[in-house]
Amino acid sequence: MDLGSISPDTLLVLGAYLLLGGAYLVVVPLALYAWMHKRWTVMGKIERTAVYGLVFLFFPGLILFAPFLNLRMAGQGE
Repeated sequence: MDLGSISPDTLLVLGAYLLLGGAYLVVVPLALYAWMHKRWTVMGKIERTAVYGLVFLFFPGLILFAPFLNLRMAGQGE
């Protein structure tokens, strides 16, 4: 089966799956990590609750990047 025999509708569906999967596993988790890193110490109760909900929703993507990111706060120095 070559690429020419695949219908345009099938390619459209595969493209949509790749786009949504990439957004779910890569784009939104990285944006969520950036948001948490920037706002962690100044979040209010409602914002923190919303972020926890998003962490639950996008957990598979967040766990993919967890080994490579360090979100610990800076210490007092030496």
